[in-house]
Amino acid sequence: MVAIKKSNLKNLILTIGVLLIANGIGNTFFHRFDLTSDKRYTLSDTSLKIIEQVKEPLAIKIYMQGELPPEFKRLQQETKQLLEEFQSYNRNIVFTFVDPLENENSSMDNIKDLYRKGLTPVNITVDDKGKQSQAMVFPWAIATYHDKEVNIPLLKNKMGASTTEKVIGSVQNLEYSIADALNKITTNKQKKIAVIKGNGELQDVFMAKFLLQIRESYHIGPFTLDSVAKNPTASLEALEKYDLAVIAKPTETFSDSEKQVLDQFIINGGKTLWLVDQVSAEMDSLYNSSGSTLAYPRDLNLNDMFFKYGFRINPDIVKDEQGSLIKLATGEQGSATQYQEFNWKFAPLVYPVSTHPIVKNLGGIKFDFANPIDTLKNGIKKTVLLKTSKYSKKIGTPVEVNLDIVAEETSPNHYINTGNIPLAILLEGPFNSVFENRVLSFDQKSFEATGVKNKMIVISDGDVIKNQLDKNYQPVELGYDQRSGNLYDNKDFLLNCVNYLLDDTGLINIRSKDLDLALLDKEKVYENYSLTQVITIGLPILILALFGFLFSYLRKRKYAK
Repeated sequence: MVAIKKSNLKNLILTIGVLLIANGIGNTFFHRFDLTSDKRYTLSDTSLKIIEQVKEPLAIKIYMQGELPPEFKRLQQETKQLLEEFQSYNRNIVFTFVDPLENENSSMDNIKDLYRKGLTPVNITVDDKGKQSQAMVFPWAIATYHDKEVNIPLLKNKMGASTTEKVIGSVQNLEYSIADALNKITTNKQKKIAVIKGNGELQDVFMAKFLLQIRESYHIGPFTLDSVAKNPTASLEALEKYDLAVIAKPTETFSDSEKQVLDQFIINGGKTLWLVDQVSAEMDSLYNSSGSTLAYPRDLNLNDMFFKYGFRINPDIVKDEQGSLIKLATGEQGSATQYQEFNWKFAPLVYPVSTHPIVKNLGGIKFDFANPIDTLKNGIKKTVLLKTSKYSKKIGTPVEVNLDIVAEETSPNHYINTGNIPLAILLEGPFNSVFENRVLSFDQKSFEATGVKNKMIVISDGDVIKNQLDKNYQPVELGYDQRSGNLYDNKDFLLNCVNYLLDDTGLINIRSKDLDLALLDKEKVYENYSLTQVITIGLPILILALFGFLFSYLRKRKYAK
């Protein structure tokens, strides 16, 4: 008996010692084990660097709590688990879940307050065994750090996708959304963006929503090329203080001096986002008594410059069977005008097929009178970000465009080997100057013929960045089409373009992460509802009962002896 007690005491001391040593090692060396097959909760190195920037308490309030549909319960759970992962690396990050609709007396005030902050709800139809009901969900979070506040979108509103598909895309984008918000709120603005003016570019009111969004992360300012005529050298020196130049839908010819300034800005490492129309055609010009307009080539004097960089924007317009919806008056019933939706083939609705981080998991992006882009071989890496459907083709200009085209009947035979036309491309590499081996338009002692490694994005439609105006001439959300009531992903696409061009941390590469979410098939669940209940609820209880019975039986058998 004494020997047994000594043996037990020795085992107890040994166990306590092992636990103390393990606890000491655990406190010294931090590591978390991610046992998921897709490494869903393994944060990227970029996220970890951003987390390190949080030196003081950072509060995140998530507005997804209470009675939620099953899909949003999954999004809520994934958000919670990912934030716990962020918190495990930095205890300064704290988060809470809030139900804005919990208190009926204050729910309307809460909703109005969230609206003012730009947090719009999602109204969804909940289908429970054939019974449908409406639910309002706020898939948003707000991060607060010092006196700064930033909104975090948790749901990717992919047009045409089911709620389940939206949730899957949102979970895949979750780490990027949170890390991007933390980076905005903890990092002082450093990069500068020049919005080029002077050649008939879009007015600020038509780019307001884009400018307001990028202002959260970058310094922005207008840069007028008119000054080039007076002092081109000073203009170039001023432009080189910026990191990115946005050229949005120029309509007037560029002079050679202006081209040289832009060219040398690019050669010296300046990033550029080109949104260029090579054809003059506007939707507004169609709304007249004839319902037609003339689309004709626009001379911007940029062709030689683009050719040198490795691409060409052709003066054609793209006609795509996968167009956007347009509402047209079809008659009158009583005193009310009747409207009908038609497919407008000159406004391609482009769904990204590329897996590049800029466009991955994005929904439809709307173009208007887009032009085809050709890529040329010159040693520059080119990635097609967006292209038309296979049922599309080029229409030469000048050409009359008429609203009557909505009644046109076509077949796949009209689009044999004509589709998949590039509309947006990314170019990466050291560009060569268009003025190489040419007479300079102005004397420049610092002229460089070959540039450093650089990036630019070319979009062959200036209207991609254009927001519409409401009846009070106030800008509506970028990507929202008042004629059809649809919201397209134009804003997210352009923000991703800017972030990629200016991203030195690799933050946008987080969007490349692939997650495999196992979600229940609702239709199969409804068809076999009782069996599903037995498998998901009854079977675990039965296994637990069997384990308890077996454990009790073996224990009694052991000690009965």
